[in-house]
Amino acid sequence: MPNYDYVCQSCGHRFEVFQSMNDPKLEDCPQEGCDGKVRRLLGTGAGVLFKGSGFYQTDYRSSSYQAGAKQDSAASKPAEAPKAEKAPAPPAKSSE
Repeated sequence: MPNYDYVCQSCGHRFEVFQSMNDPKLEDCPQEGCDGKVRRLLGTGAGVLFKGSGFYQTDYRSSSYQAGAKQDSAASKPAEAPKAEKAPAPPAKSSE
């Protein structure tokens, strides 16, 4: 159940109400001594989390952008040092 924000049109009192989407809108201000009408405010809504491919901005980048990004990431990697050859292991000592 969502929270709804309301504001009184006469006294300016702002409040939040936890109510079902099927409940009727509130009409009267809950402040003592105020008989003003309230108006429901538009909220930004809750954060939505999409999972899976196709929901991220980078999923639909152009092929030229993706090629440039690959070049940038390859250029930023440190160069690999040539592998040094291993010296042969010393002969094992015989136990006599």
